[in-house]
Amino acid sequence: MKMQNAMQKKEWSEEKTKKKKRLLCALLFVCAACFLFAGTANLWMILAVSGRIVSPEEAALQEADCILVLGAGVREDGTPSQILAARLDTALSLYEEGVSSRLLMSGDHGREEYDEVNGMKRAAVEAGVPSDAVFMDHAGFSTYDSLYRARDIFQAEKIVIVTQRYHLYRALYIAGALGLDAVGVPAQGEEYSGQTYREVREWAARTKDFVNVIWKPEAAVMGDAIPVSGNGDQTND
Repeated sequence: MKMQNAMQKKEWSEEKTKKKKRLLCALLFVCAACFLFAGTANLWMILAVSGRIVSPEEAALQEADCILVLGAGVREDGTPSQILAARLDTALSLYEEGVSSRLLMSGDHGREEYDEVNGMKRAAVEAGVPSDAVFMDHAGFSTYDSLYRARDIFQAEKIVIVTQRYHLYRALYIAGALGLDAVGVPAQGEEYSGQTYREVREWAARTKDFVNVIWKPEAAVMGDAIPVSGNGDQTND
């Protein structure tokens, strides 16, 4: 009897070990499949839009409805972070070169205490851009939302997007999927601290939006149309 019990325990132990191995193999397979899908989505996205990243001189030939500046972090006093300042400097340079007569500042202003877009507009106006030429999208909570609202709320059809190069690939891919005629100009600036983290985060974000544009859900916040051809002061708060 003792020998029989010992043999049963051994069989149970072996079966338990086999189940653990099968579970581990299944988990490794799923992880490998996810990694392969993410890598393929990233590569596809980058290759699909690389030709849409242009120089300021090429952007000037587009006759764009607006220059879309994608928001980034702001400091506690509301001034642009280093990354956002580089985007604004590039966008203002494009404006001065006549790429478009309209600037669309899109960012997060979902809370009273956090406001990206007013600081962006303030920087443009202080640089000499007329206030009525600067529109603010207060509900640009994500890259997808910014592009969706540029099309549906601000009625833009042809745009020049300004952000850092690593971010441009996703922005341009989304724009194309939404039917926008878009090119991108990389923000000029120095290397930024924490860039490795941003690259990894962007890798995951590209994968998410690769799937997202298949379904094309509405932006998180919608509303009445404010054509970018009109008066930007309509977006003041």
